[in-house]
Amino acid sequence: MARAGLTAERVTVAGAELADEVGLDQVTMSQVARRLGVKDASLYTHVRSLEDLRGRIALLAADEKTIRIAEATAGRAGKDALVAFANAWREYAHQHPGRYMATQTPIRIDPELVATAPGPRRAVELTYGMLRGYGLPEPDLTDAVRLLRSTFHGFVALEAAGGFAYERAPQQSWVRALDALHVLLEHWPPSREGDPA
Repeated sequence: MARAGLTAERVTVAGAELADEVGLDQVTMSQVARRLGVKDASLYTHVRSLEDLRGRIALLAADEKTIRIAEATAGRAGKDALVAFANAWREYAHQHPGRYMATQTPIRIDPELVATAPGPRRAVELTYGMLRGYGLPEPDLTDAVRLLRSTFHGFVALEAAGGFAYERAPQQSWVRALDALHVLLEHWPPSREGDPA
């Protein structure tokens, strides 16, 4: 019998908190059970496996990050929207490193859970919506989305790993990188004849 009050949501939140503390790769079902004060077997009534738990953490994080980005970018356009979007992304990664990593790690997630989770779909809509302010047509719009994701994730991953040891503060480089991205997006290079489709 499942412990009263124990739900898939509570197990997911406990796993997410643990991931932020020790790293996503270090989370085990036993640790989550201890955190909740239950036996390991009790968890399997609510989540099928460690991979299922990680998938649920990824969806939780996607929802949380998307809400922050939506709030930060509401009513903004152009460079203001880009900076607000990027800062919300980076702040979430700093505050919730384990949850953030779940959103960037290939995890098989139950399609039924994905279908009911608004975060991933809303994240795509917000990103494309923010970039449409730059007037990019397809396929340039998709290329720009990939550039931003690569830049934001690359920066926060290097920052988290202590990869910016030079005396210039990472914040200064972050601001300049966003300035550069804005200029690039305003002056996106035209597609070249013969580019692969």
